[in-house]
Amino acid sequence: MDLLNAIVALSNFVIVPAIAYGSQLALGALGVTLIYGILRFSNFAHGDTMAFGAMIAVMVTWWFQSMGVGLGPLPTALLALPFAILGCMALVLLTDRIVYRFYRDQKAKPVILVIVSMGVMFIMNGLVRFIIGPNDQRFADGERFIISARDFKAMTGLKEGLAIKTSQGITVVVAVIAVALLFWFLNRTRTGKSMRAYSDNEDLALLSGINPERVVMYTWLIVAALATVAGVLYGLDKSFKPFVYFQLLLPIFASAIVGGLGNPLGAIAGGFVIAFSEVTITYAWKKVLKYLMPESLEPSGLVQLLSTDYKFAVSFVILLIVLLFKPTGLFKGKSV
Repeated sequence: MDLLNAIVALSNFVIVPAIAYGSQLALGALGVTLIYGILRFSNFAHGDTMAFGAMIAVMVTWWFQSMGVGLGPLPTALLALPFAILGCMALVLLTDRIVYRFYRDQKAKPVILVIVSMGVMFIMNGLVRFIIGPNDQRFADGERFIISARDFKAMTGLKEGLAIKTSQGITVVVAVIAVALLFWFLNRTRTGKSMRAYSDNEDLALLSGINPERVVMYTWLIVAALATVAGVLYGLDKSFKPFVYFQLLLPIFASAIVGGLGNPLGAIAGGFVIAFSEVTITYAWKKVLKYLMPESLEPSGLVQLLSTDYKFAVSFVILLIVLLFKPTGLFKGKSV
């Protein structure tokens, strides 16, 4: 019985939240990886692209809620998602046309594009905060839990309850659908294959008649869709606050680099490695150990390696270790 209680406590506070957070990081890291693999630079504006897409979703959700339009037990934000994706696509295409295309035509070095993307990041960050304000915005509605801790305890008779939030369930389902669509597109469609060819060998792709501007446009459209989905899912699961997306840039880049920059499979694996590391190291293990250890050895403290305030420090340390010992990442991406 104690072992079951320990497993439920571990699932409730570590496994379920880490799977949801890992799915959000994986979607964010996929966008970073695609831009690095195809456009050859690290896009520091990615976190704020997520914030912009999520902001449109929040505002459209509020508009739907004011008209009484909803999805019953599911969050109204799912209805707003297509509008948010279109808005984000328009923004990234406009940014590419006004900013990045000039530097591409100049054959600028990747480091110049990185610096330019930092400028874009600050402009986007300011824009989002100017439109929606810097504070927390709650937009989740519908049923809060798929299963609540109280119901779980009543069903199983265990002391520990397992709560699975609706947002966590939706995160995993939507992430699986988004990843499946992306891999189908990259491996099965003509445009996807031309994007992969352009990523592998730019000169050879150009010689075979692939239109580089078309590849660039499709890359930005896919990145905008992935960024918006990741931003909205994160906002539903936690809450929407513009500055948090700026902070998310570190774990997202860590996920992409740990998995192997430029490798989509690596981005997904890296997202879960970072998520599980962050959640495991900042979790107070006292509750789980209480069930597993004899009374005489029960811990008196929280048994927490790091406070949750240092969550992002975990991804920074993992990033450092990977860059020092395996710069190509777990899945042999392009070395950083």
